[in-house]
Amino acid sequence: MTFPPRPDRMDAAAVDEIRANLAAVRARVDAACMAAGRAPDEVRLLPVSKTVAIPALRSAFEAGIANFGENKVQEARLKAEALADLPVAWSVIGHLQTNKAKYVARFASEFQALDSLKVAAALDERLLAEGRGLDVFVQVNTSGEESKYGLAPDQVERFVKELPAFSALRVRGLMTLAVFTQDEAEVRACFRLLRGLRDRLRDTAPAGVALDHLSMGMSGDFEWAIAEGATVVRVGQAIFGRRPTADGTYWPGLFPAATAD
Repeated sequence: MTFPPRPDRMDAAAVDEIRANLAAVRARVDAACMAAGRAPDEVRLLPVSKTVAIPALRSAFEAGIANFGENKVQEARLKAEALADLPVAWSVIGHLQTNKAKYVARFASEFQALDSLKVAAALDERLLAEGRGLDVFVQVNTSGEESKYGLAPDQVERFVKELPAFSALRVRGLMTLAVFTQDEAEVRACFRLLRGLRDRLRDTAPAGVALDHLSMGMSGDFEWAIAEGATVVRVGQAIFGRRPTADGTYWPGLFPAATAD
């Protein structure tokens, strides 16, 4: 799949670029929903701004984006501080170490990668101190790959039953990353596994734990995810363009240090 160049500036042209990309992605989401017999408003589009320059985020806000998803806590923290003058919300969608929980508790409205009771406890403690609550998704490793974070599917039921102990966490659903391949059957199997797990646990989940949402699907596979029941799709490159190259070159405006978690 070919992605557009990434705008790295704050000007009218950058706003127009992002607005056009956003509209194209939203049209694809709507079409995928219709093909699956679903209403378009059943799927929330979460723009993922990993490595996107801060000036470009301001352009994105002007283009109509007010919720950004970030993988790295330190990068998200710096961006949240830089855009503190704007009414935007931040979703942390990557792995979290307990020593970074204090930052997430201060600025994030959503955390989509909960897979540890230690992290749950750290977040809960910090959130209570801040007088805040946090929407969370439980991350499940549906591909079975050792390189991916998340709970094994057979661990999720027991994990979910422990979550009511953390009063500042509002459990909204499950999240997964599919296997990275062009094989549609393999990718959709990961999504189908998550949906089936959610459906099985929904009726037995403890009071206060909602499993209404499935966060699954990214720029290369979100249409397959929607066909399998996704209610949140995390899309970065199709909206913001190609990411920086593997040699560590970053677009102007993004703090290089922000890439280290």
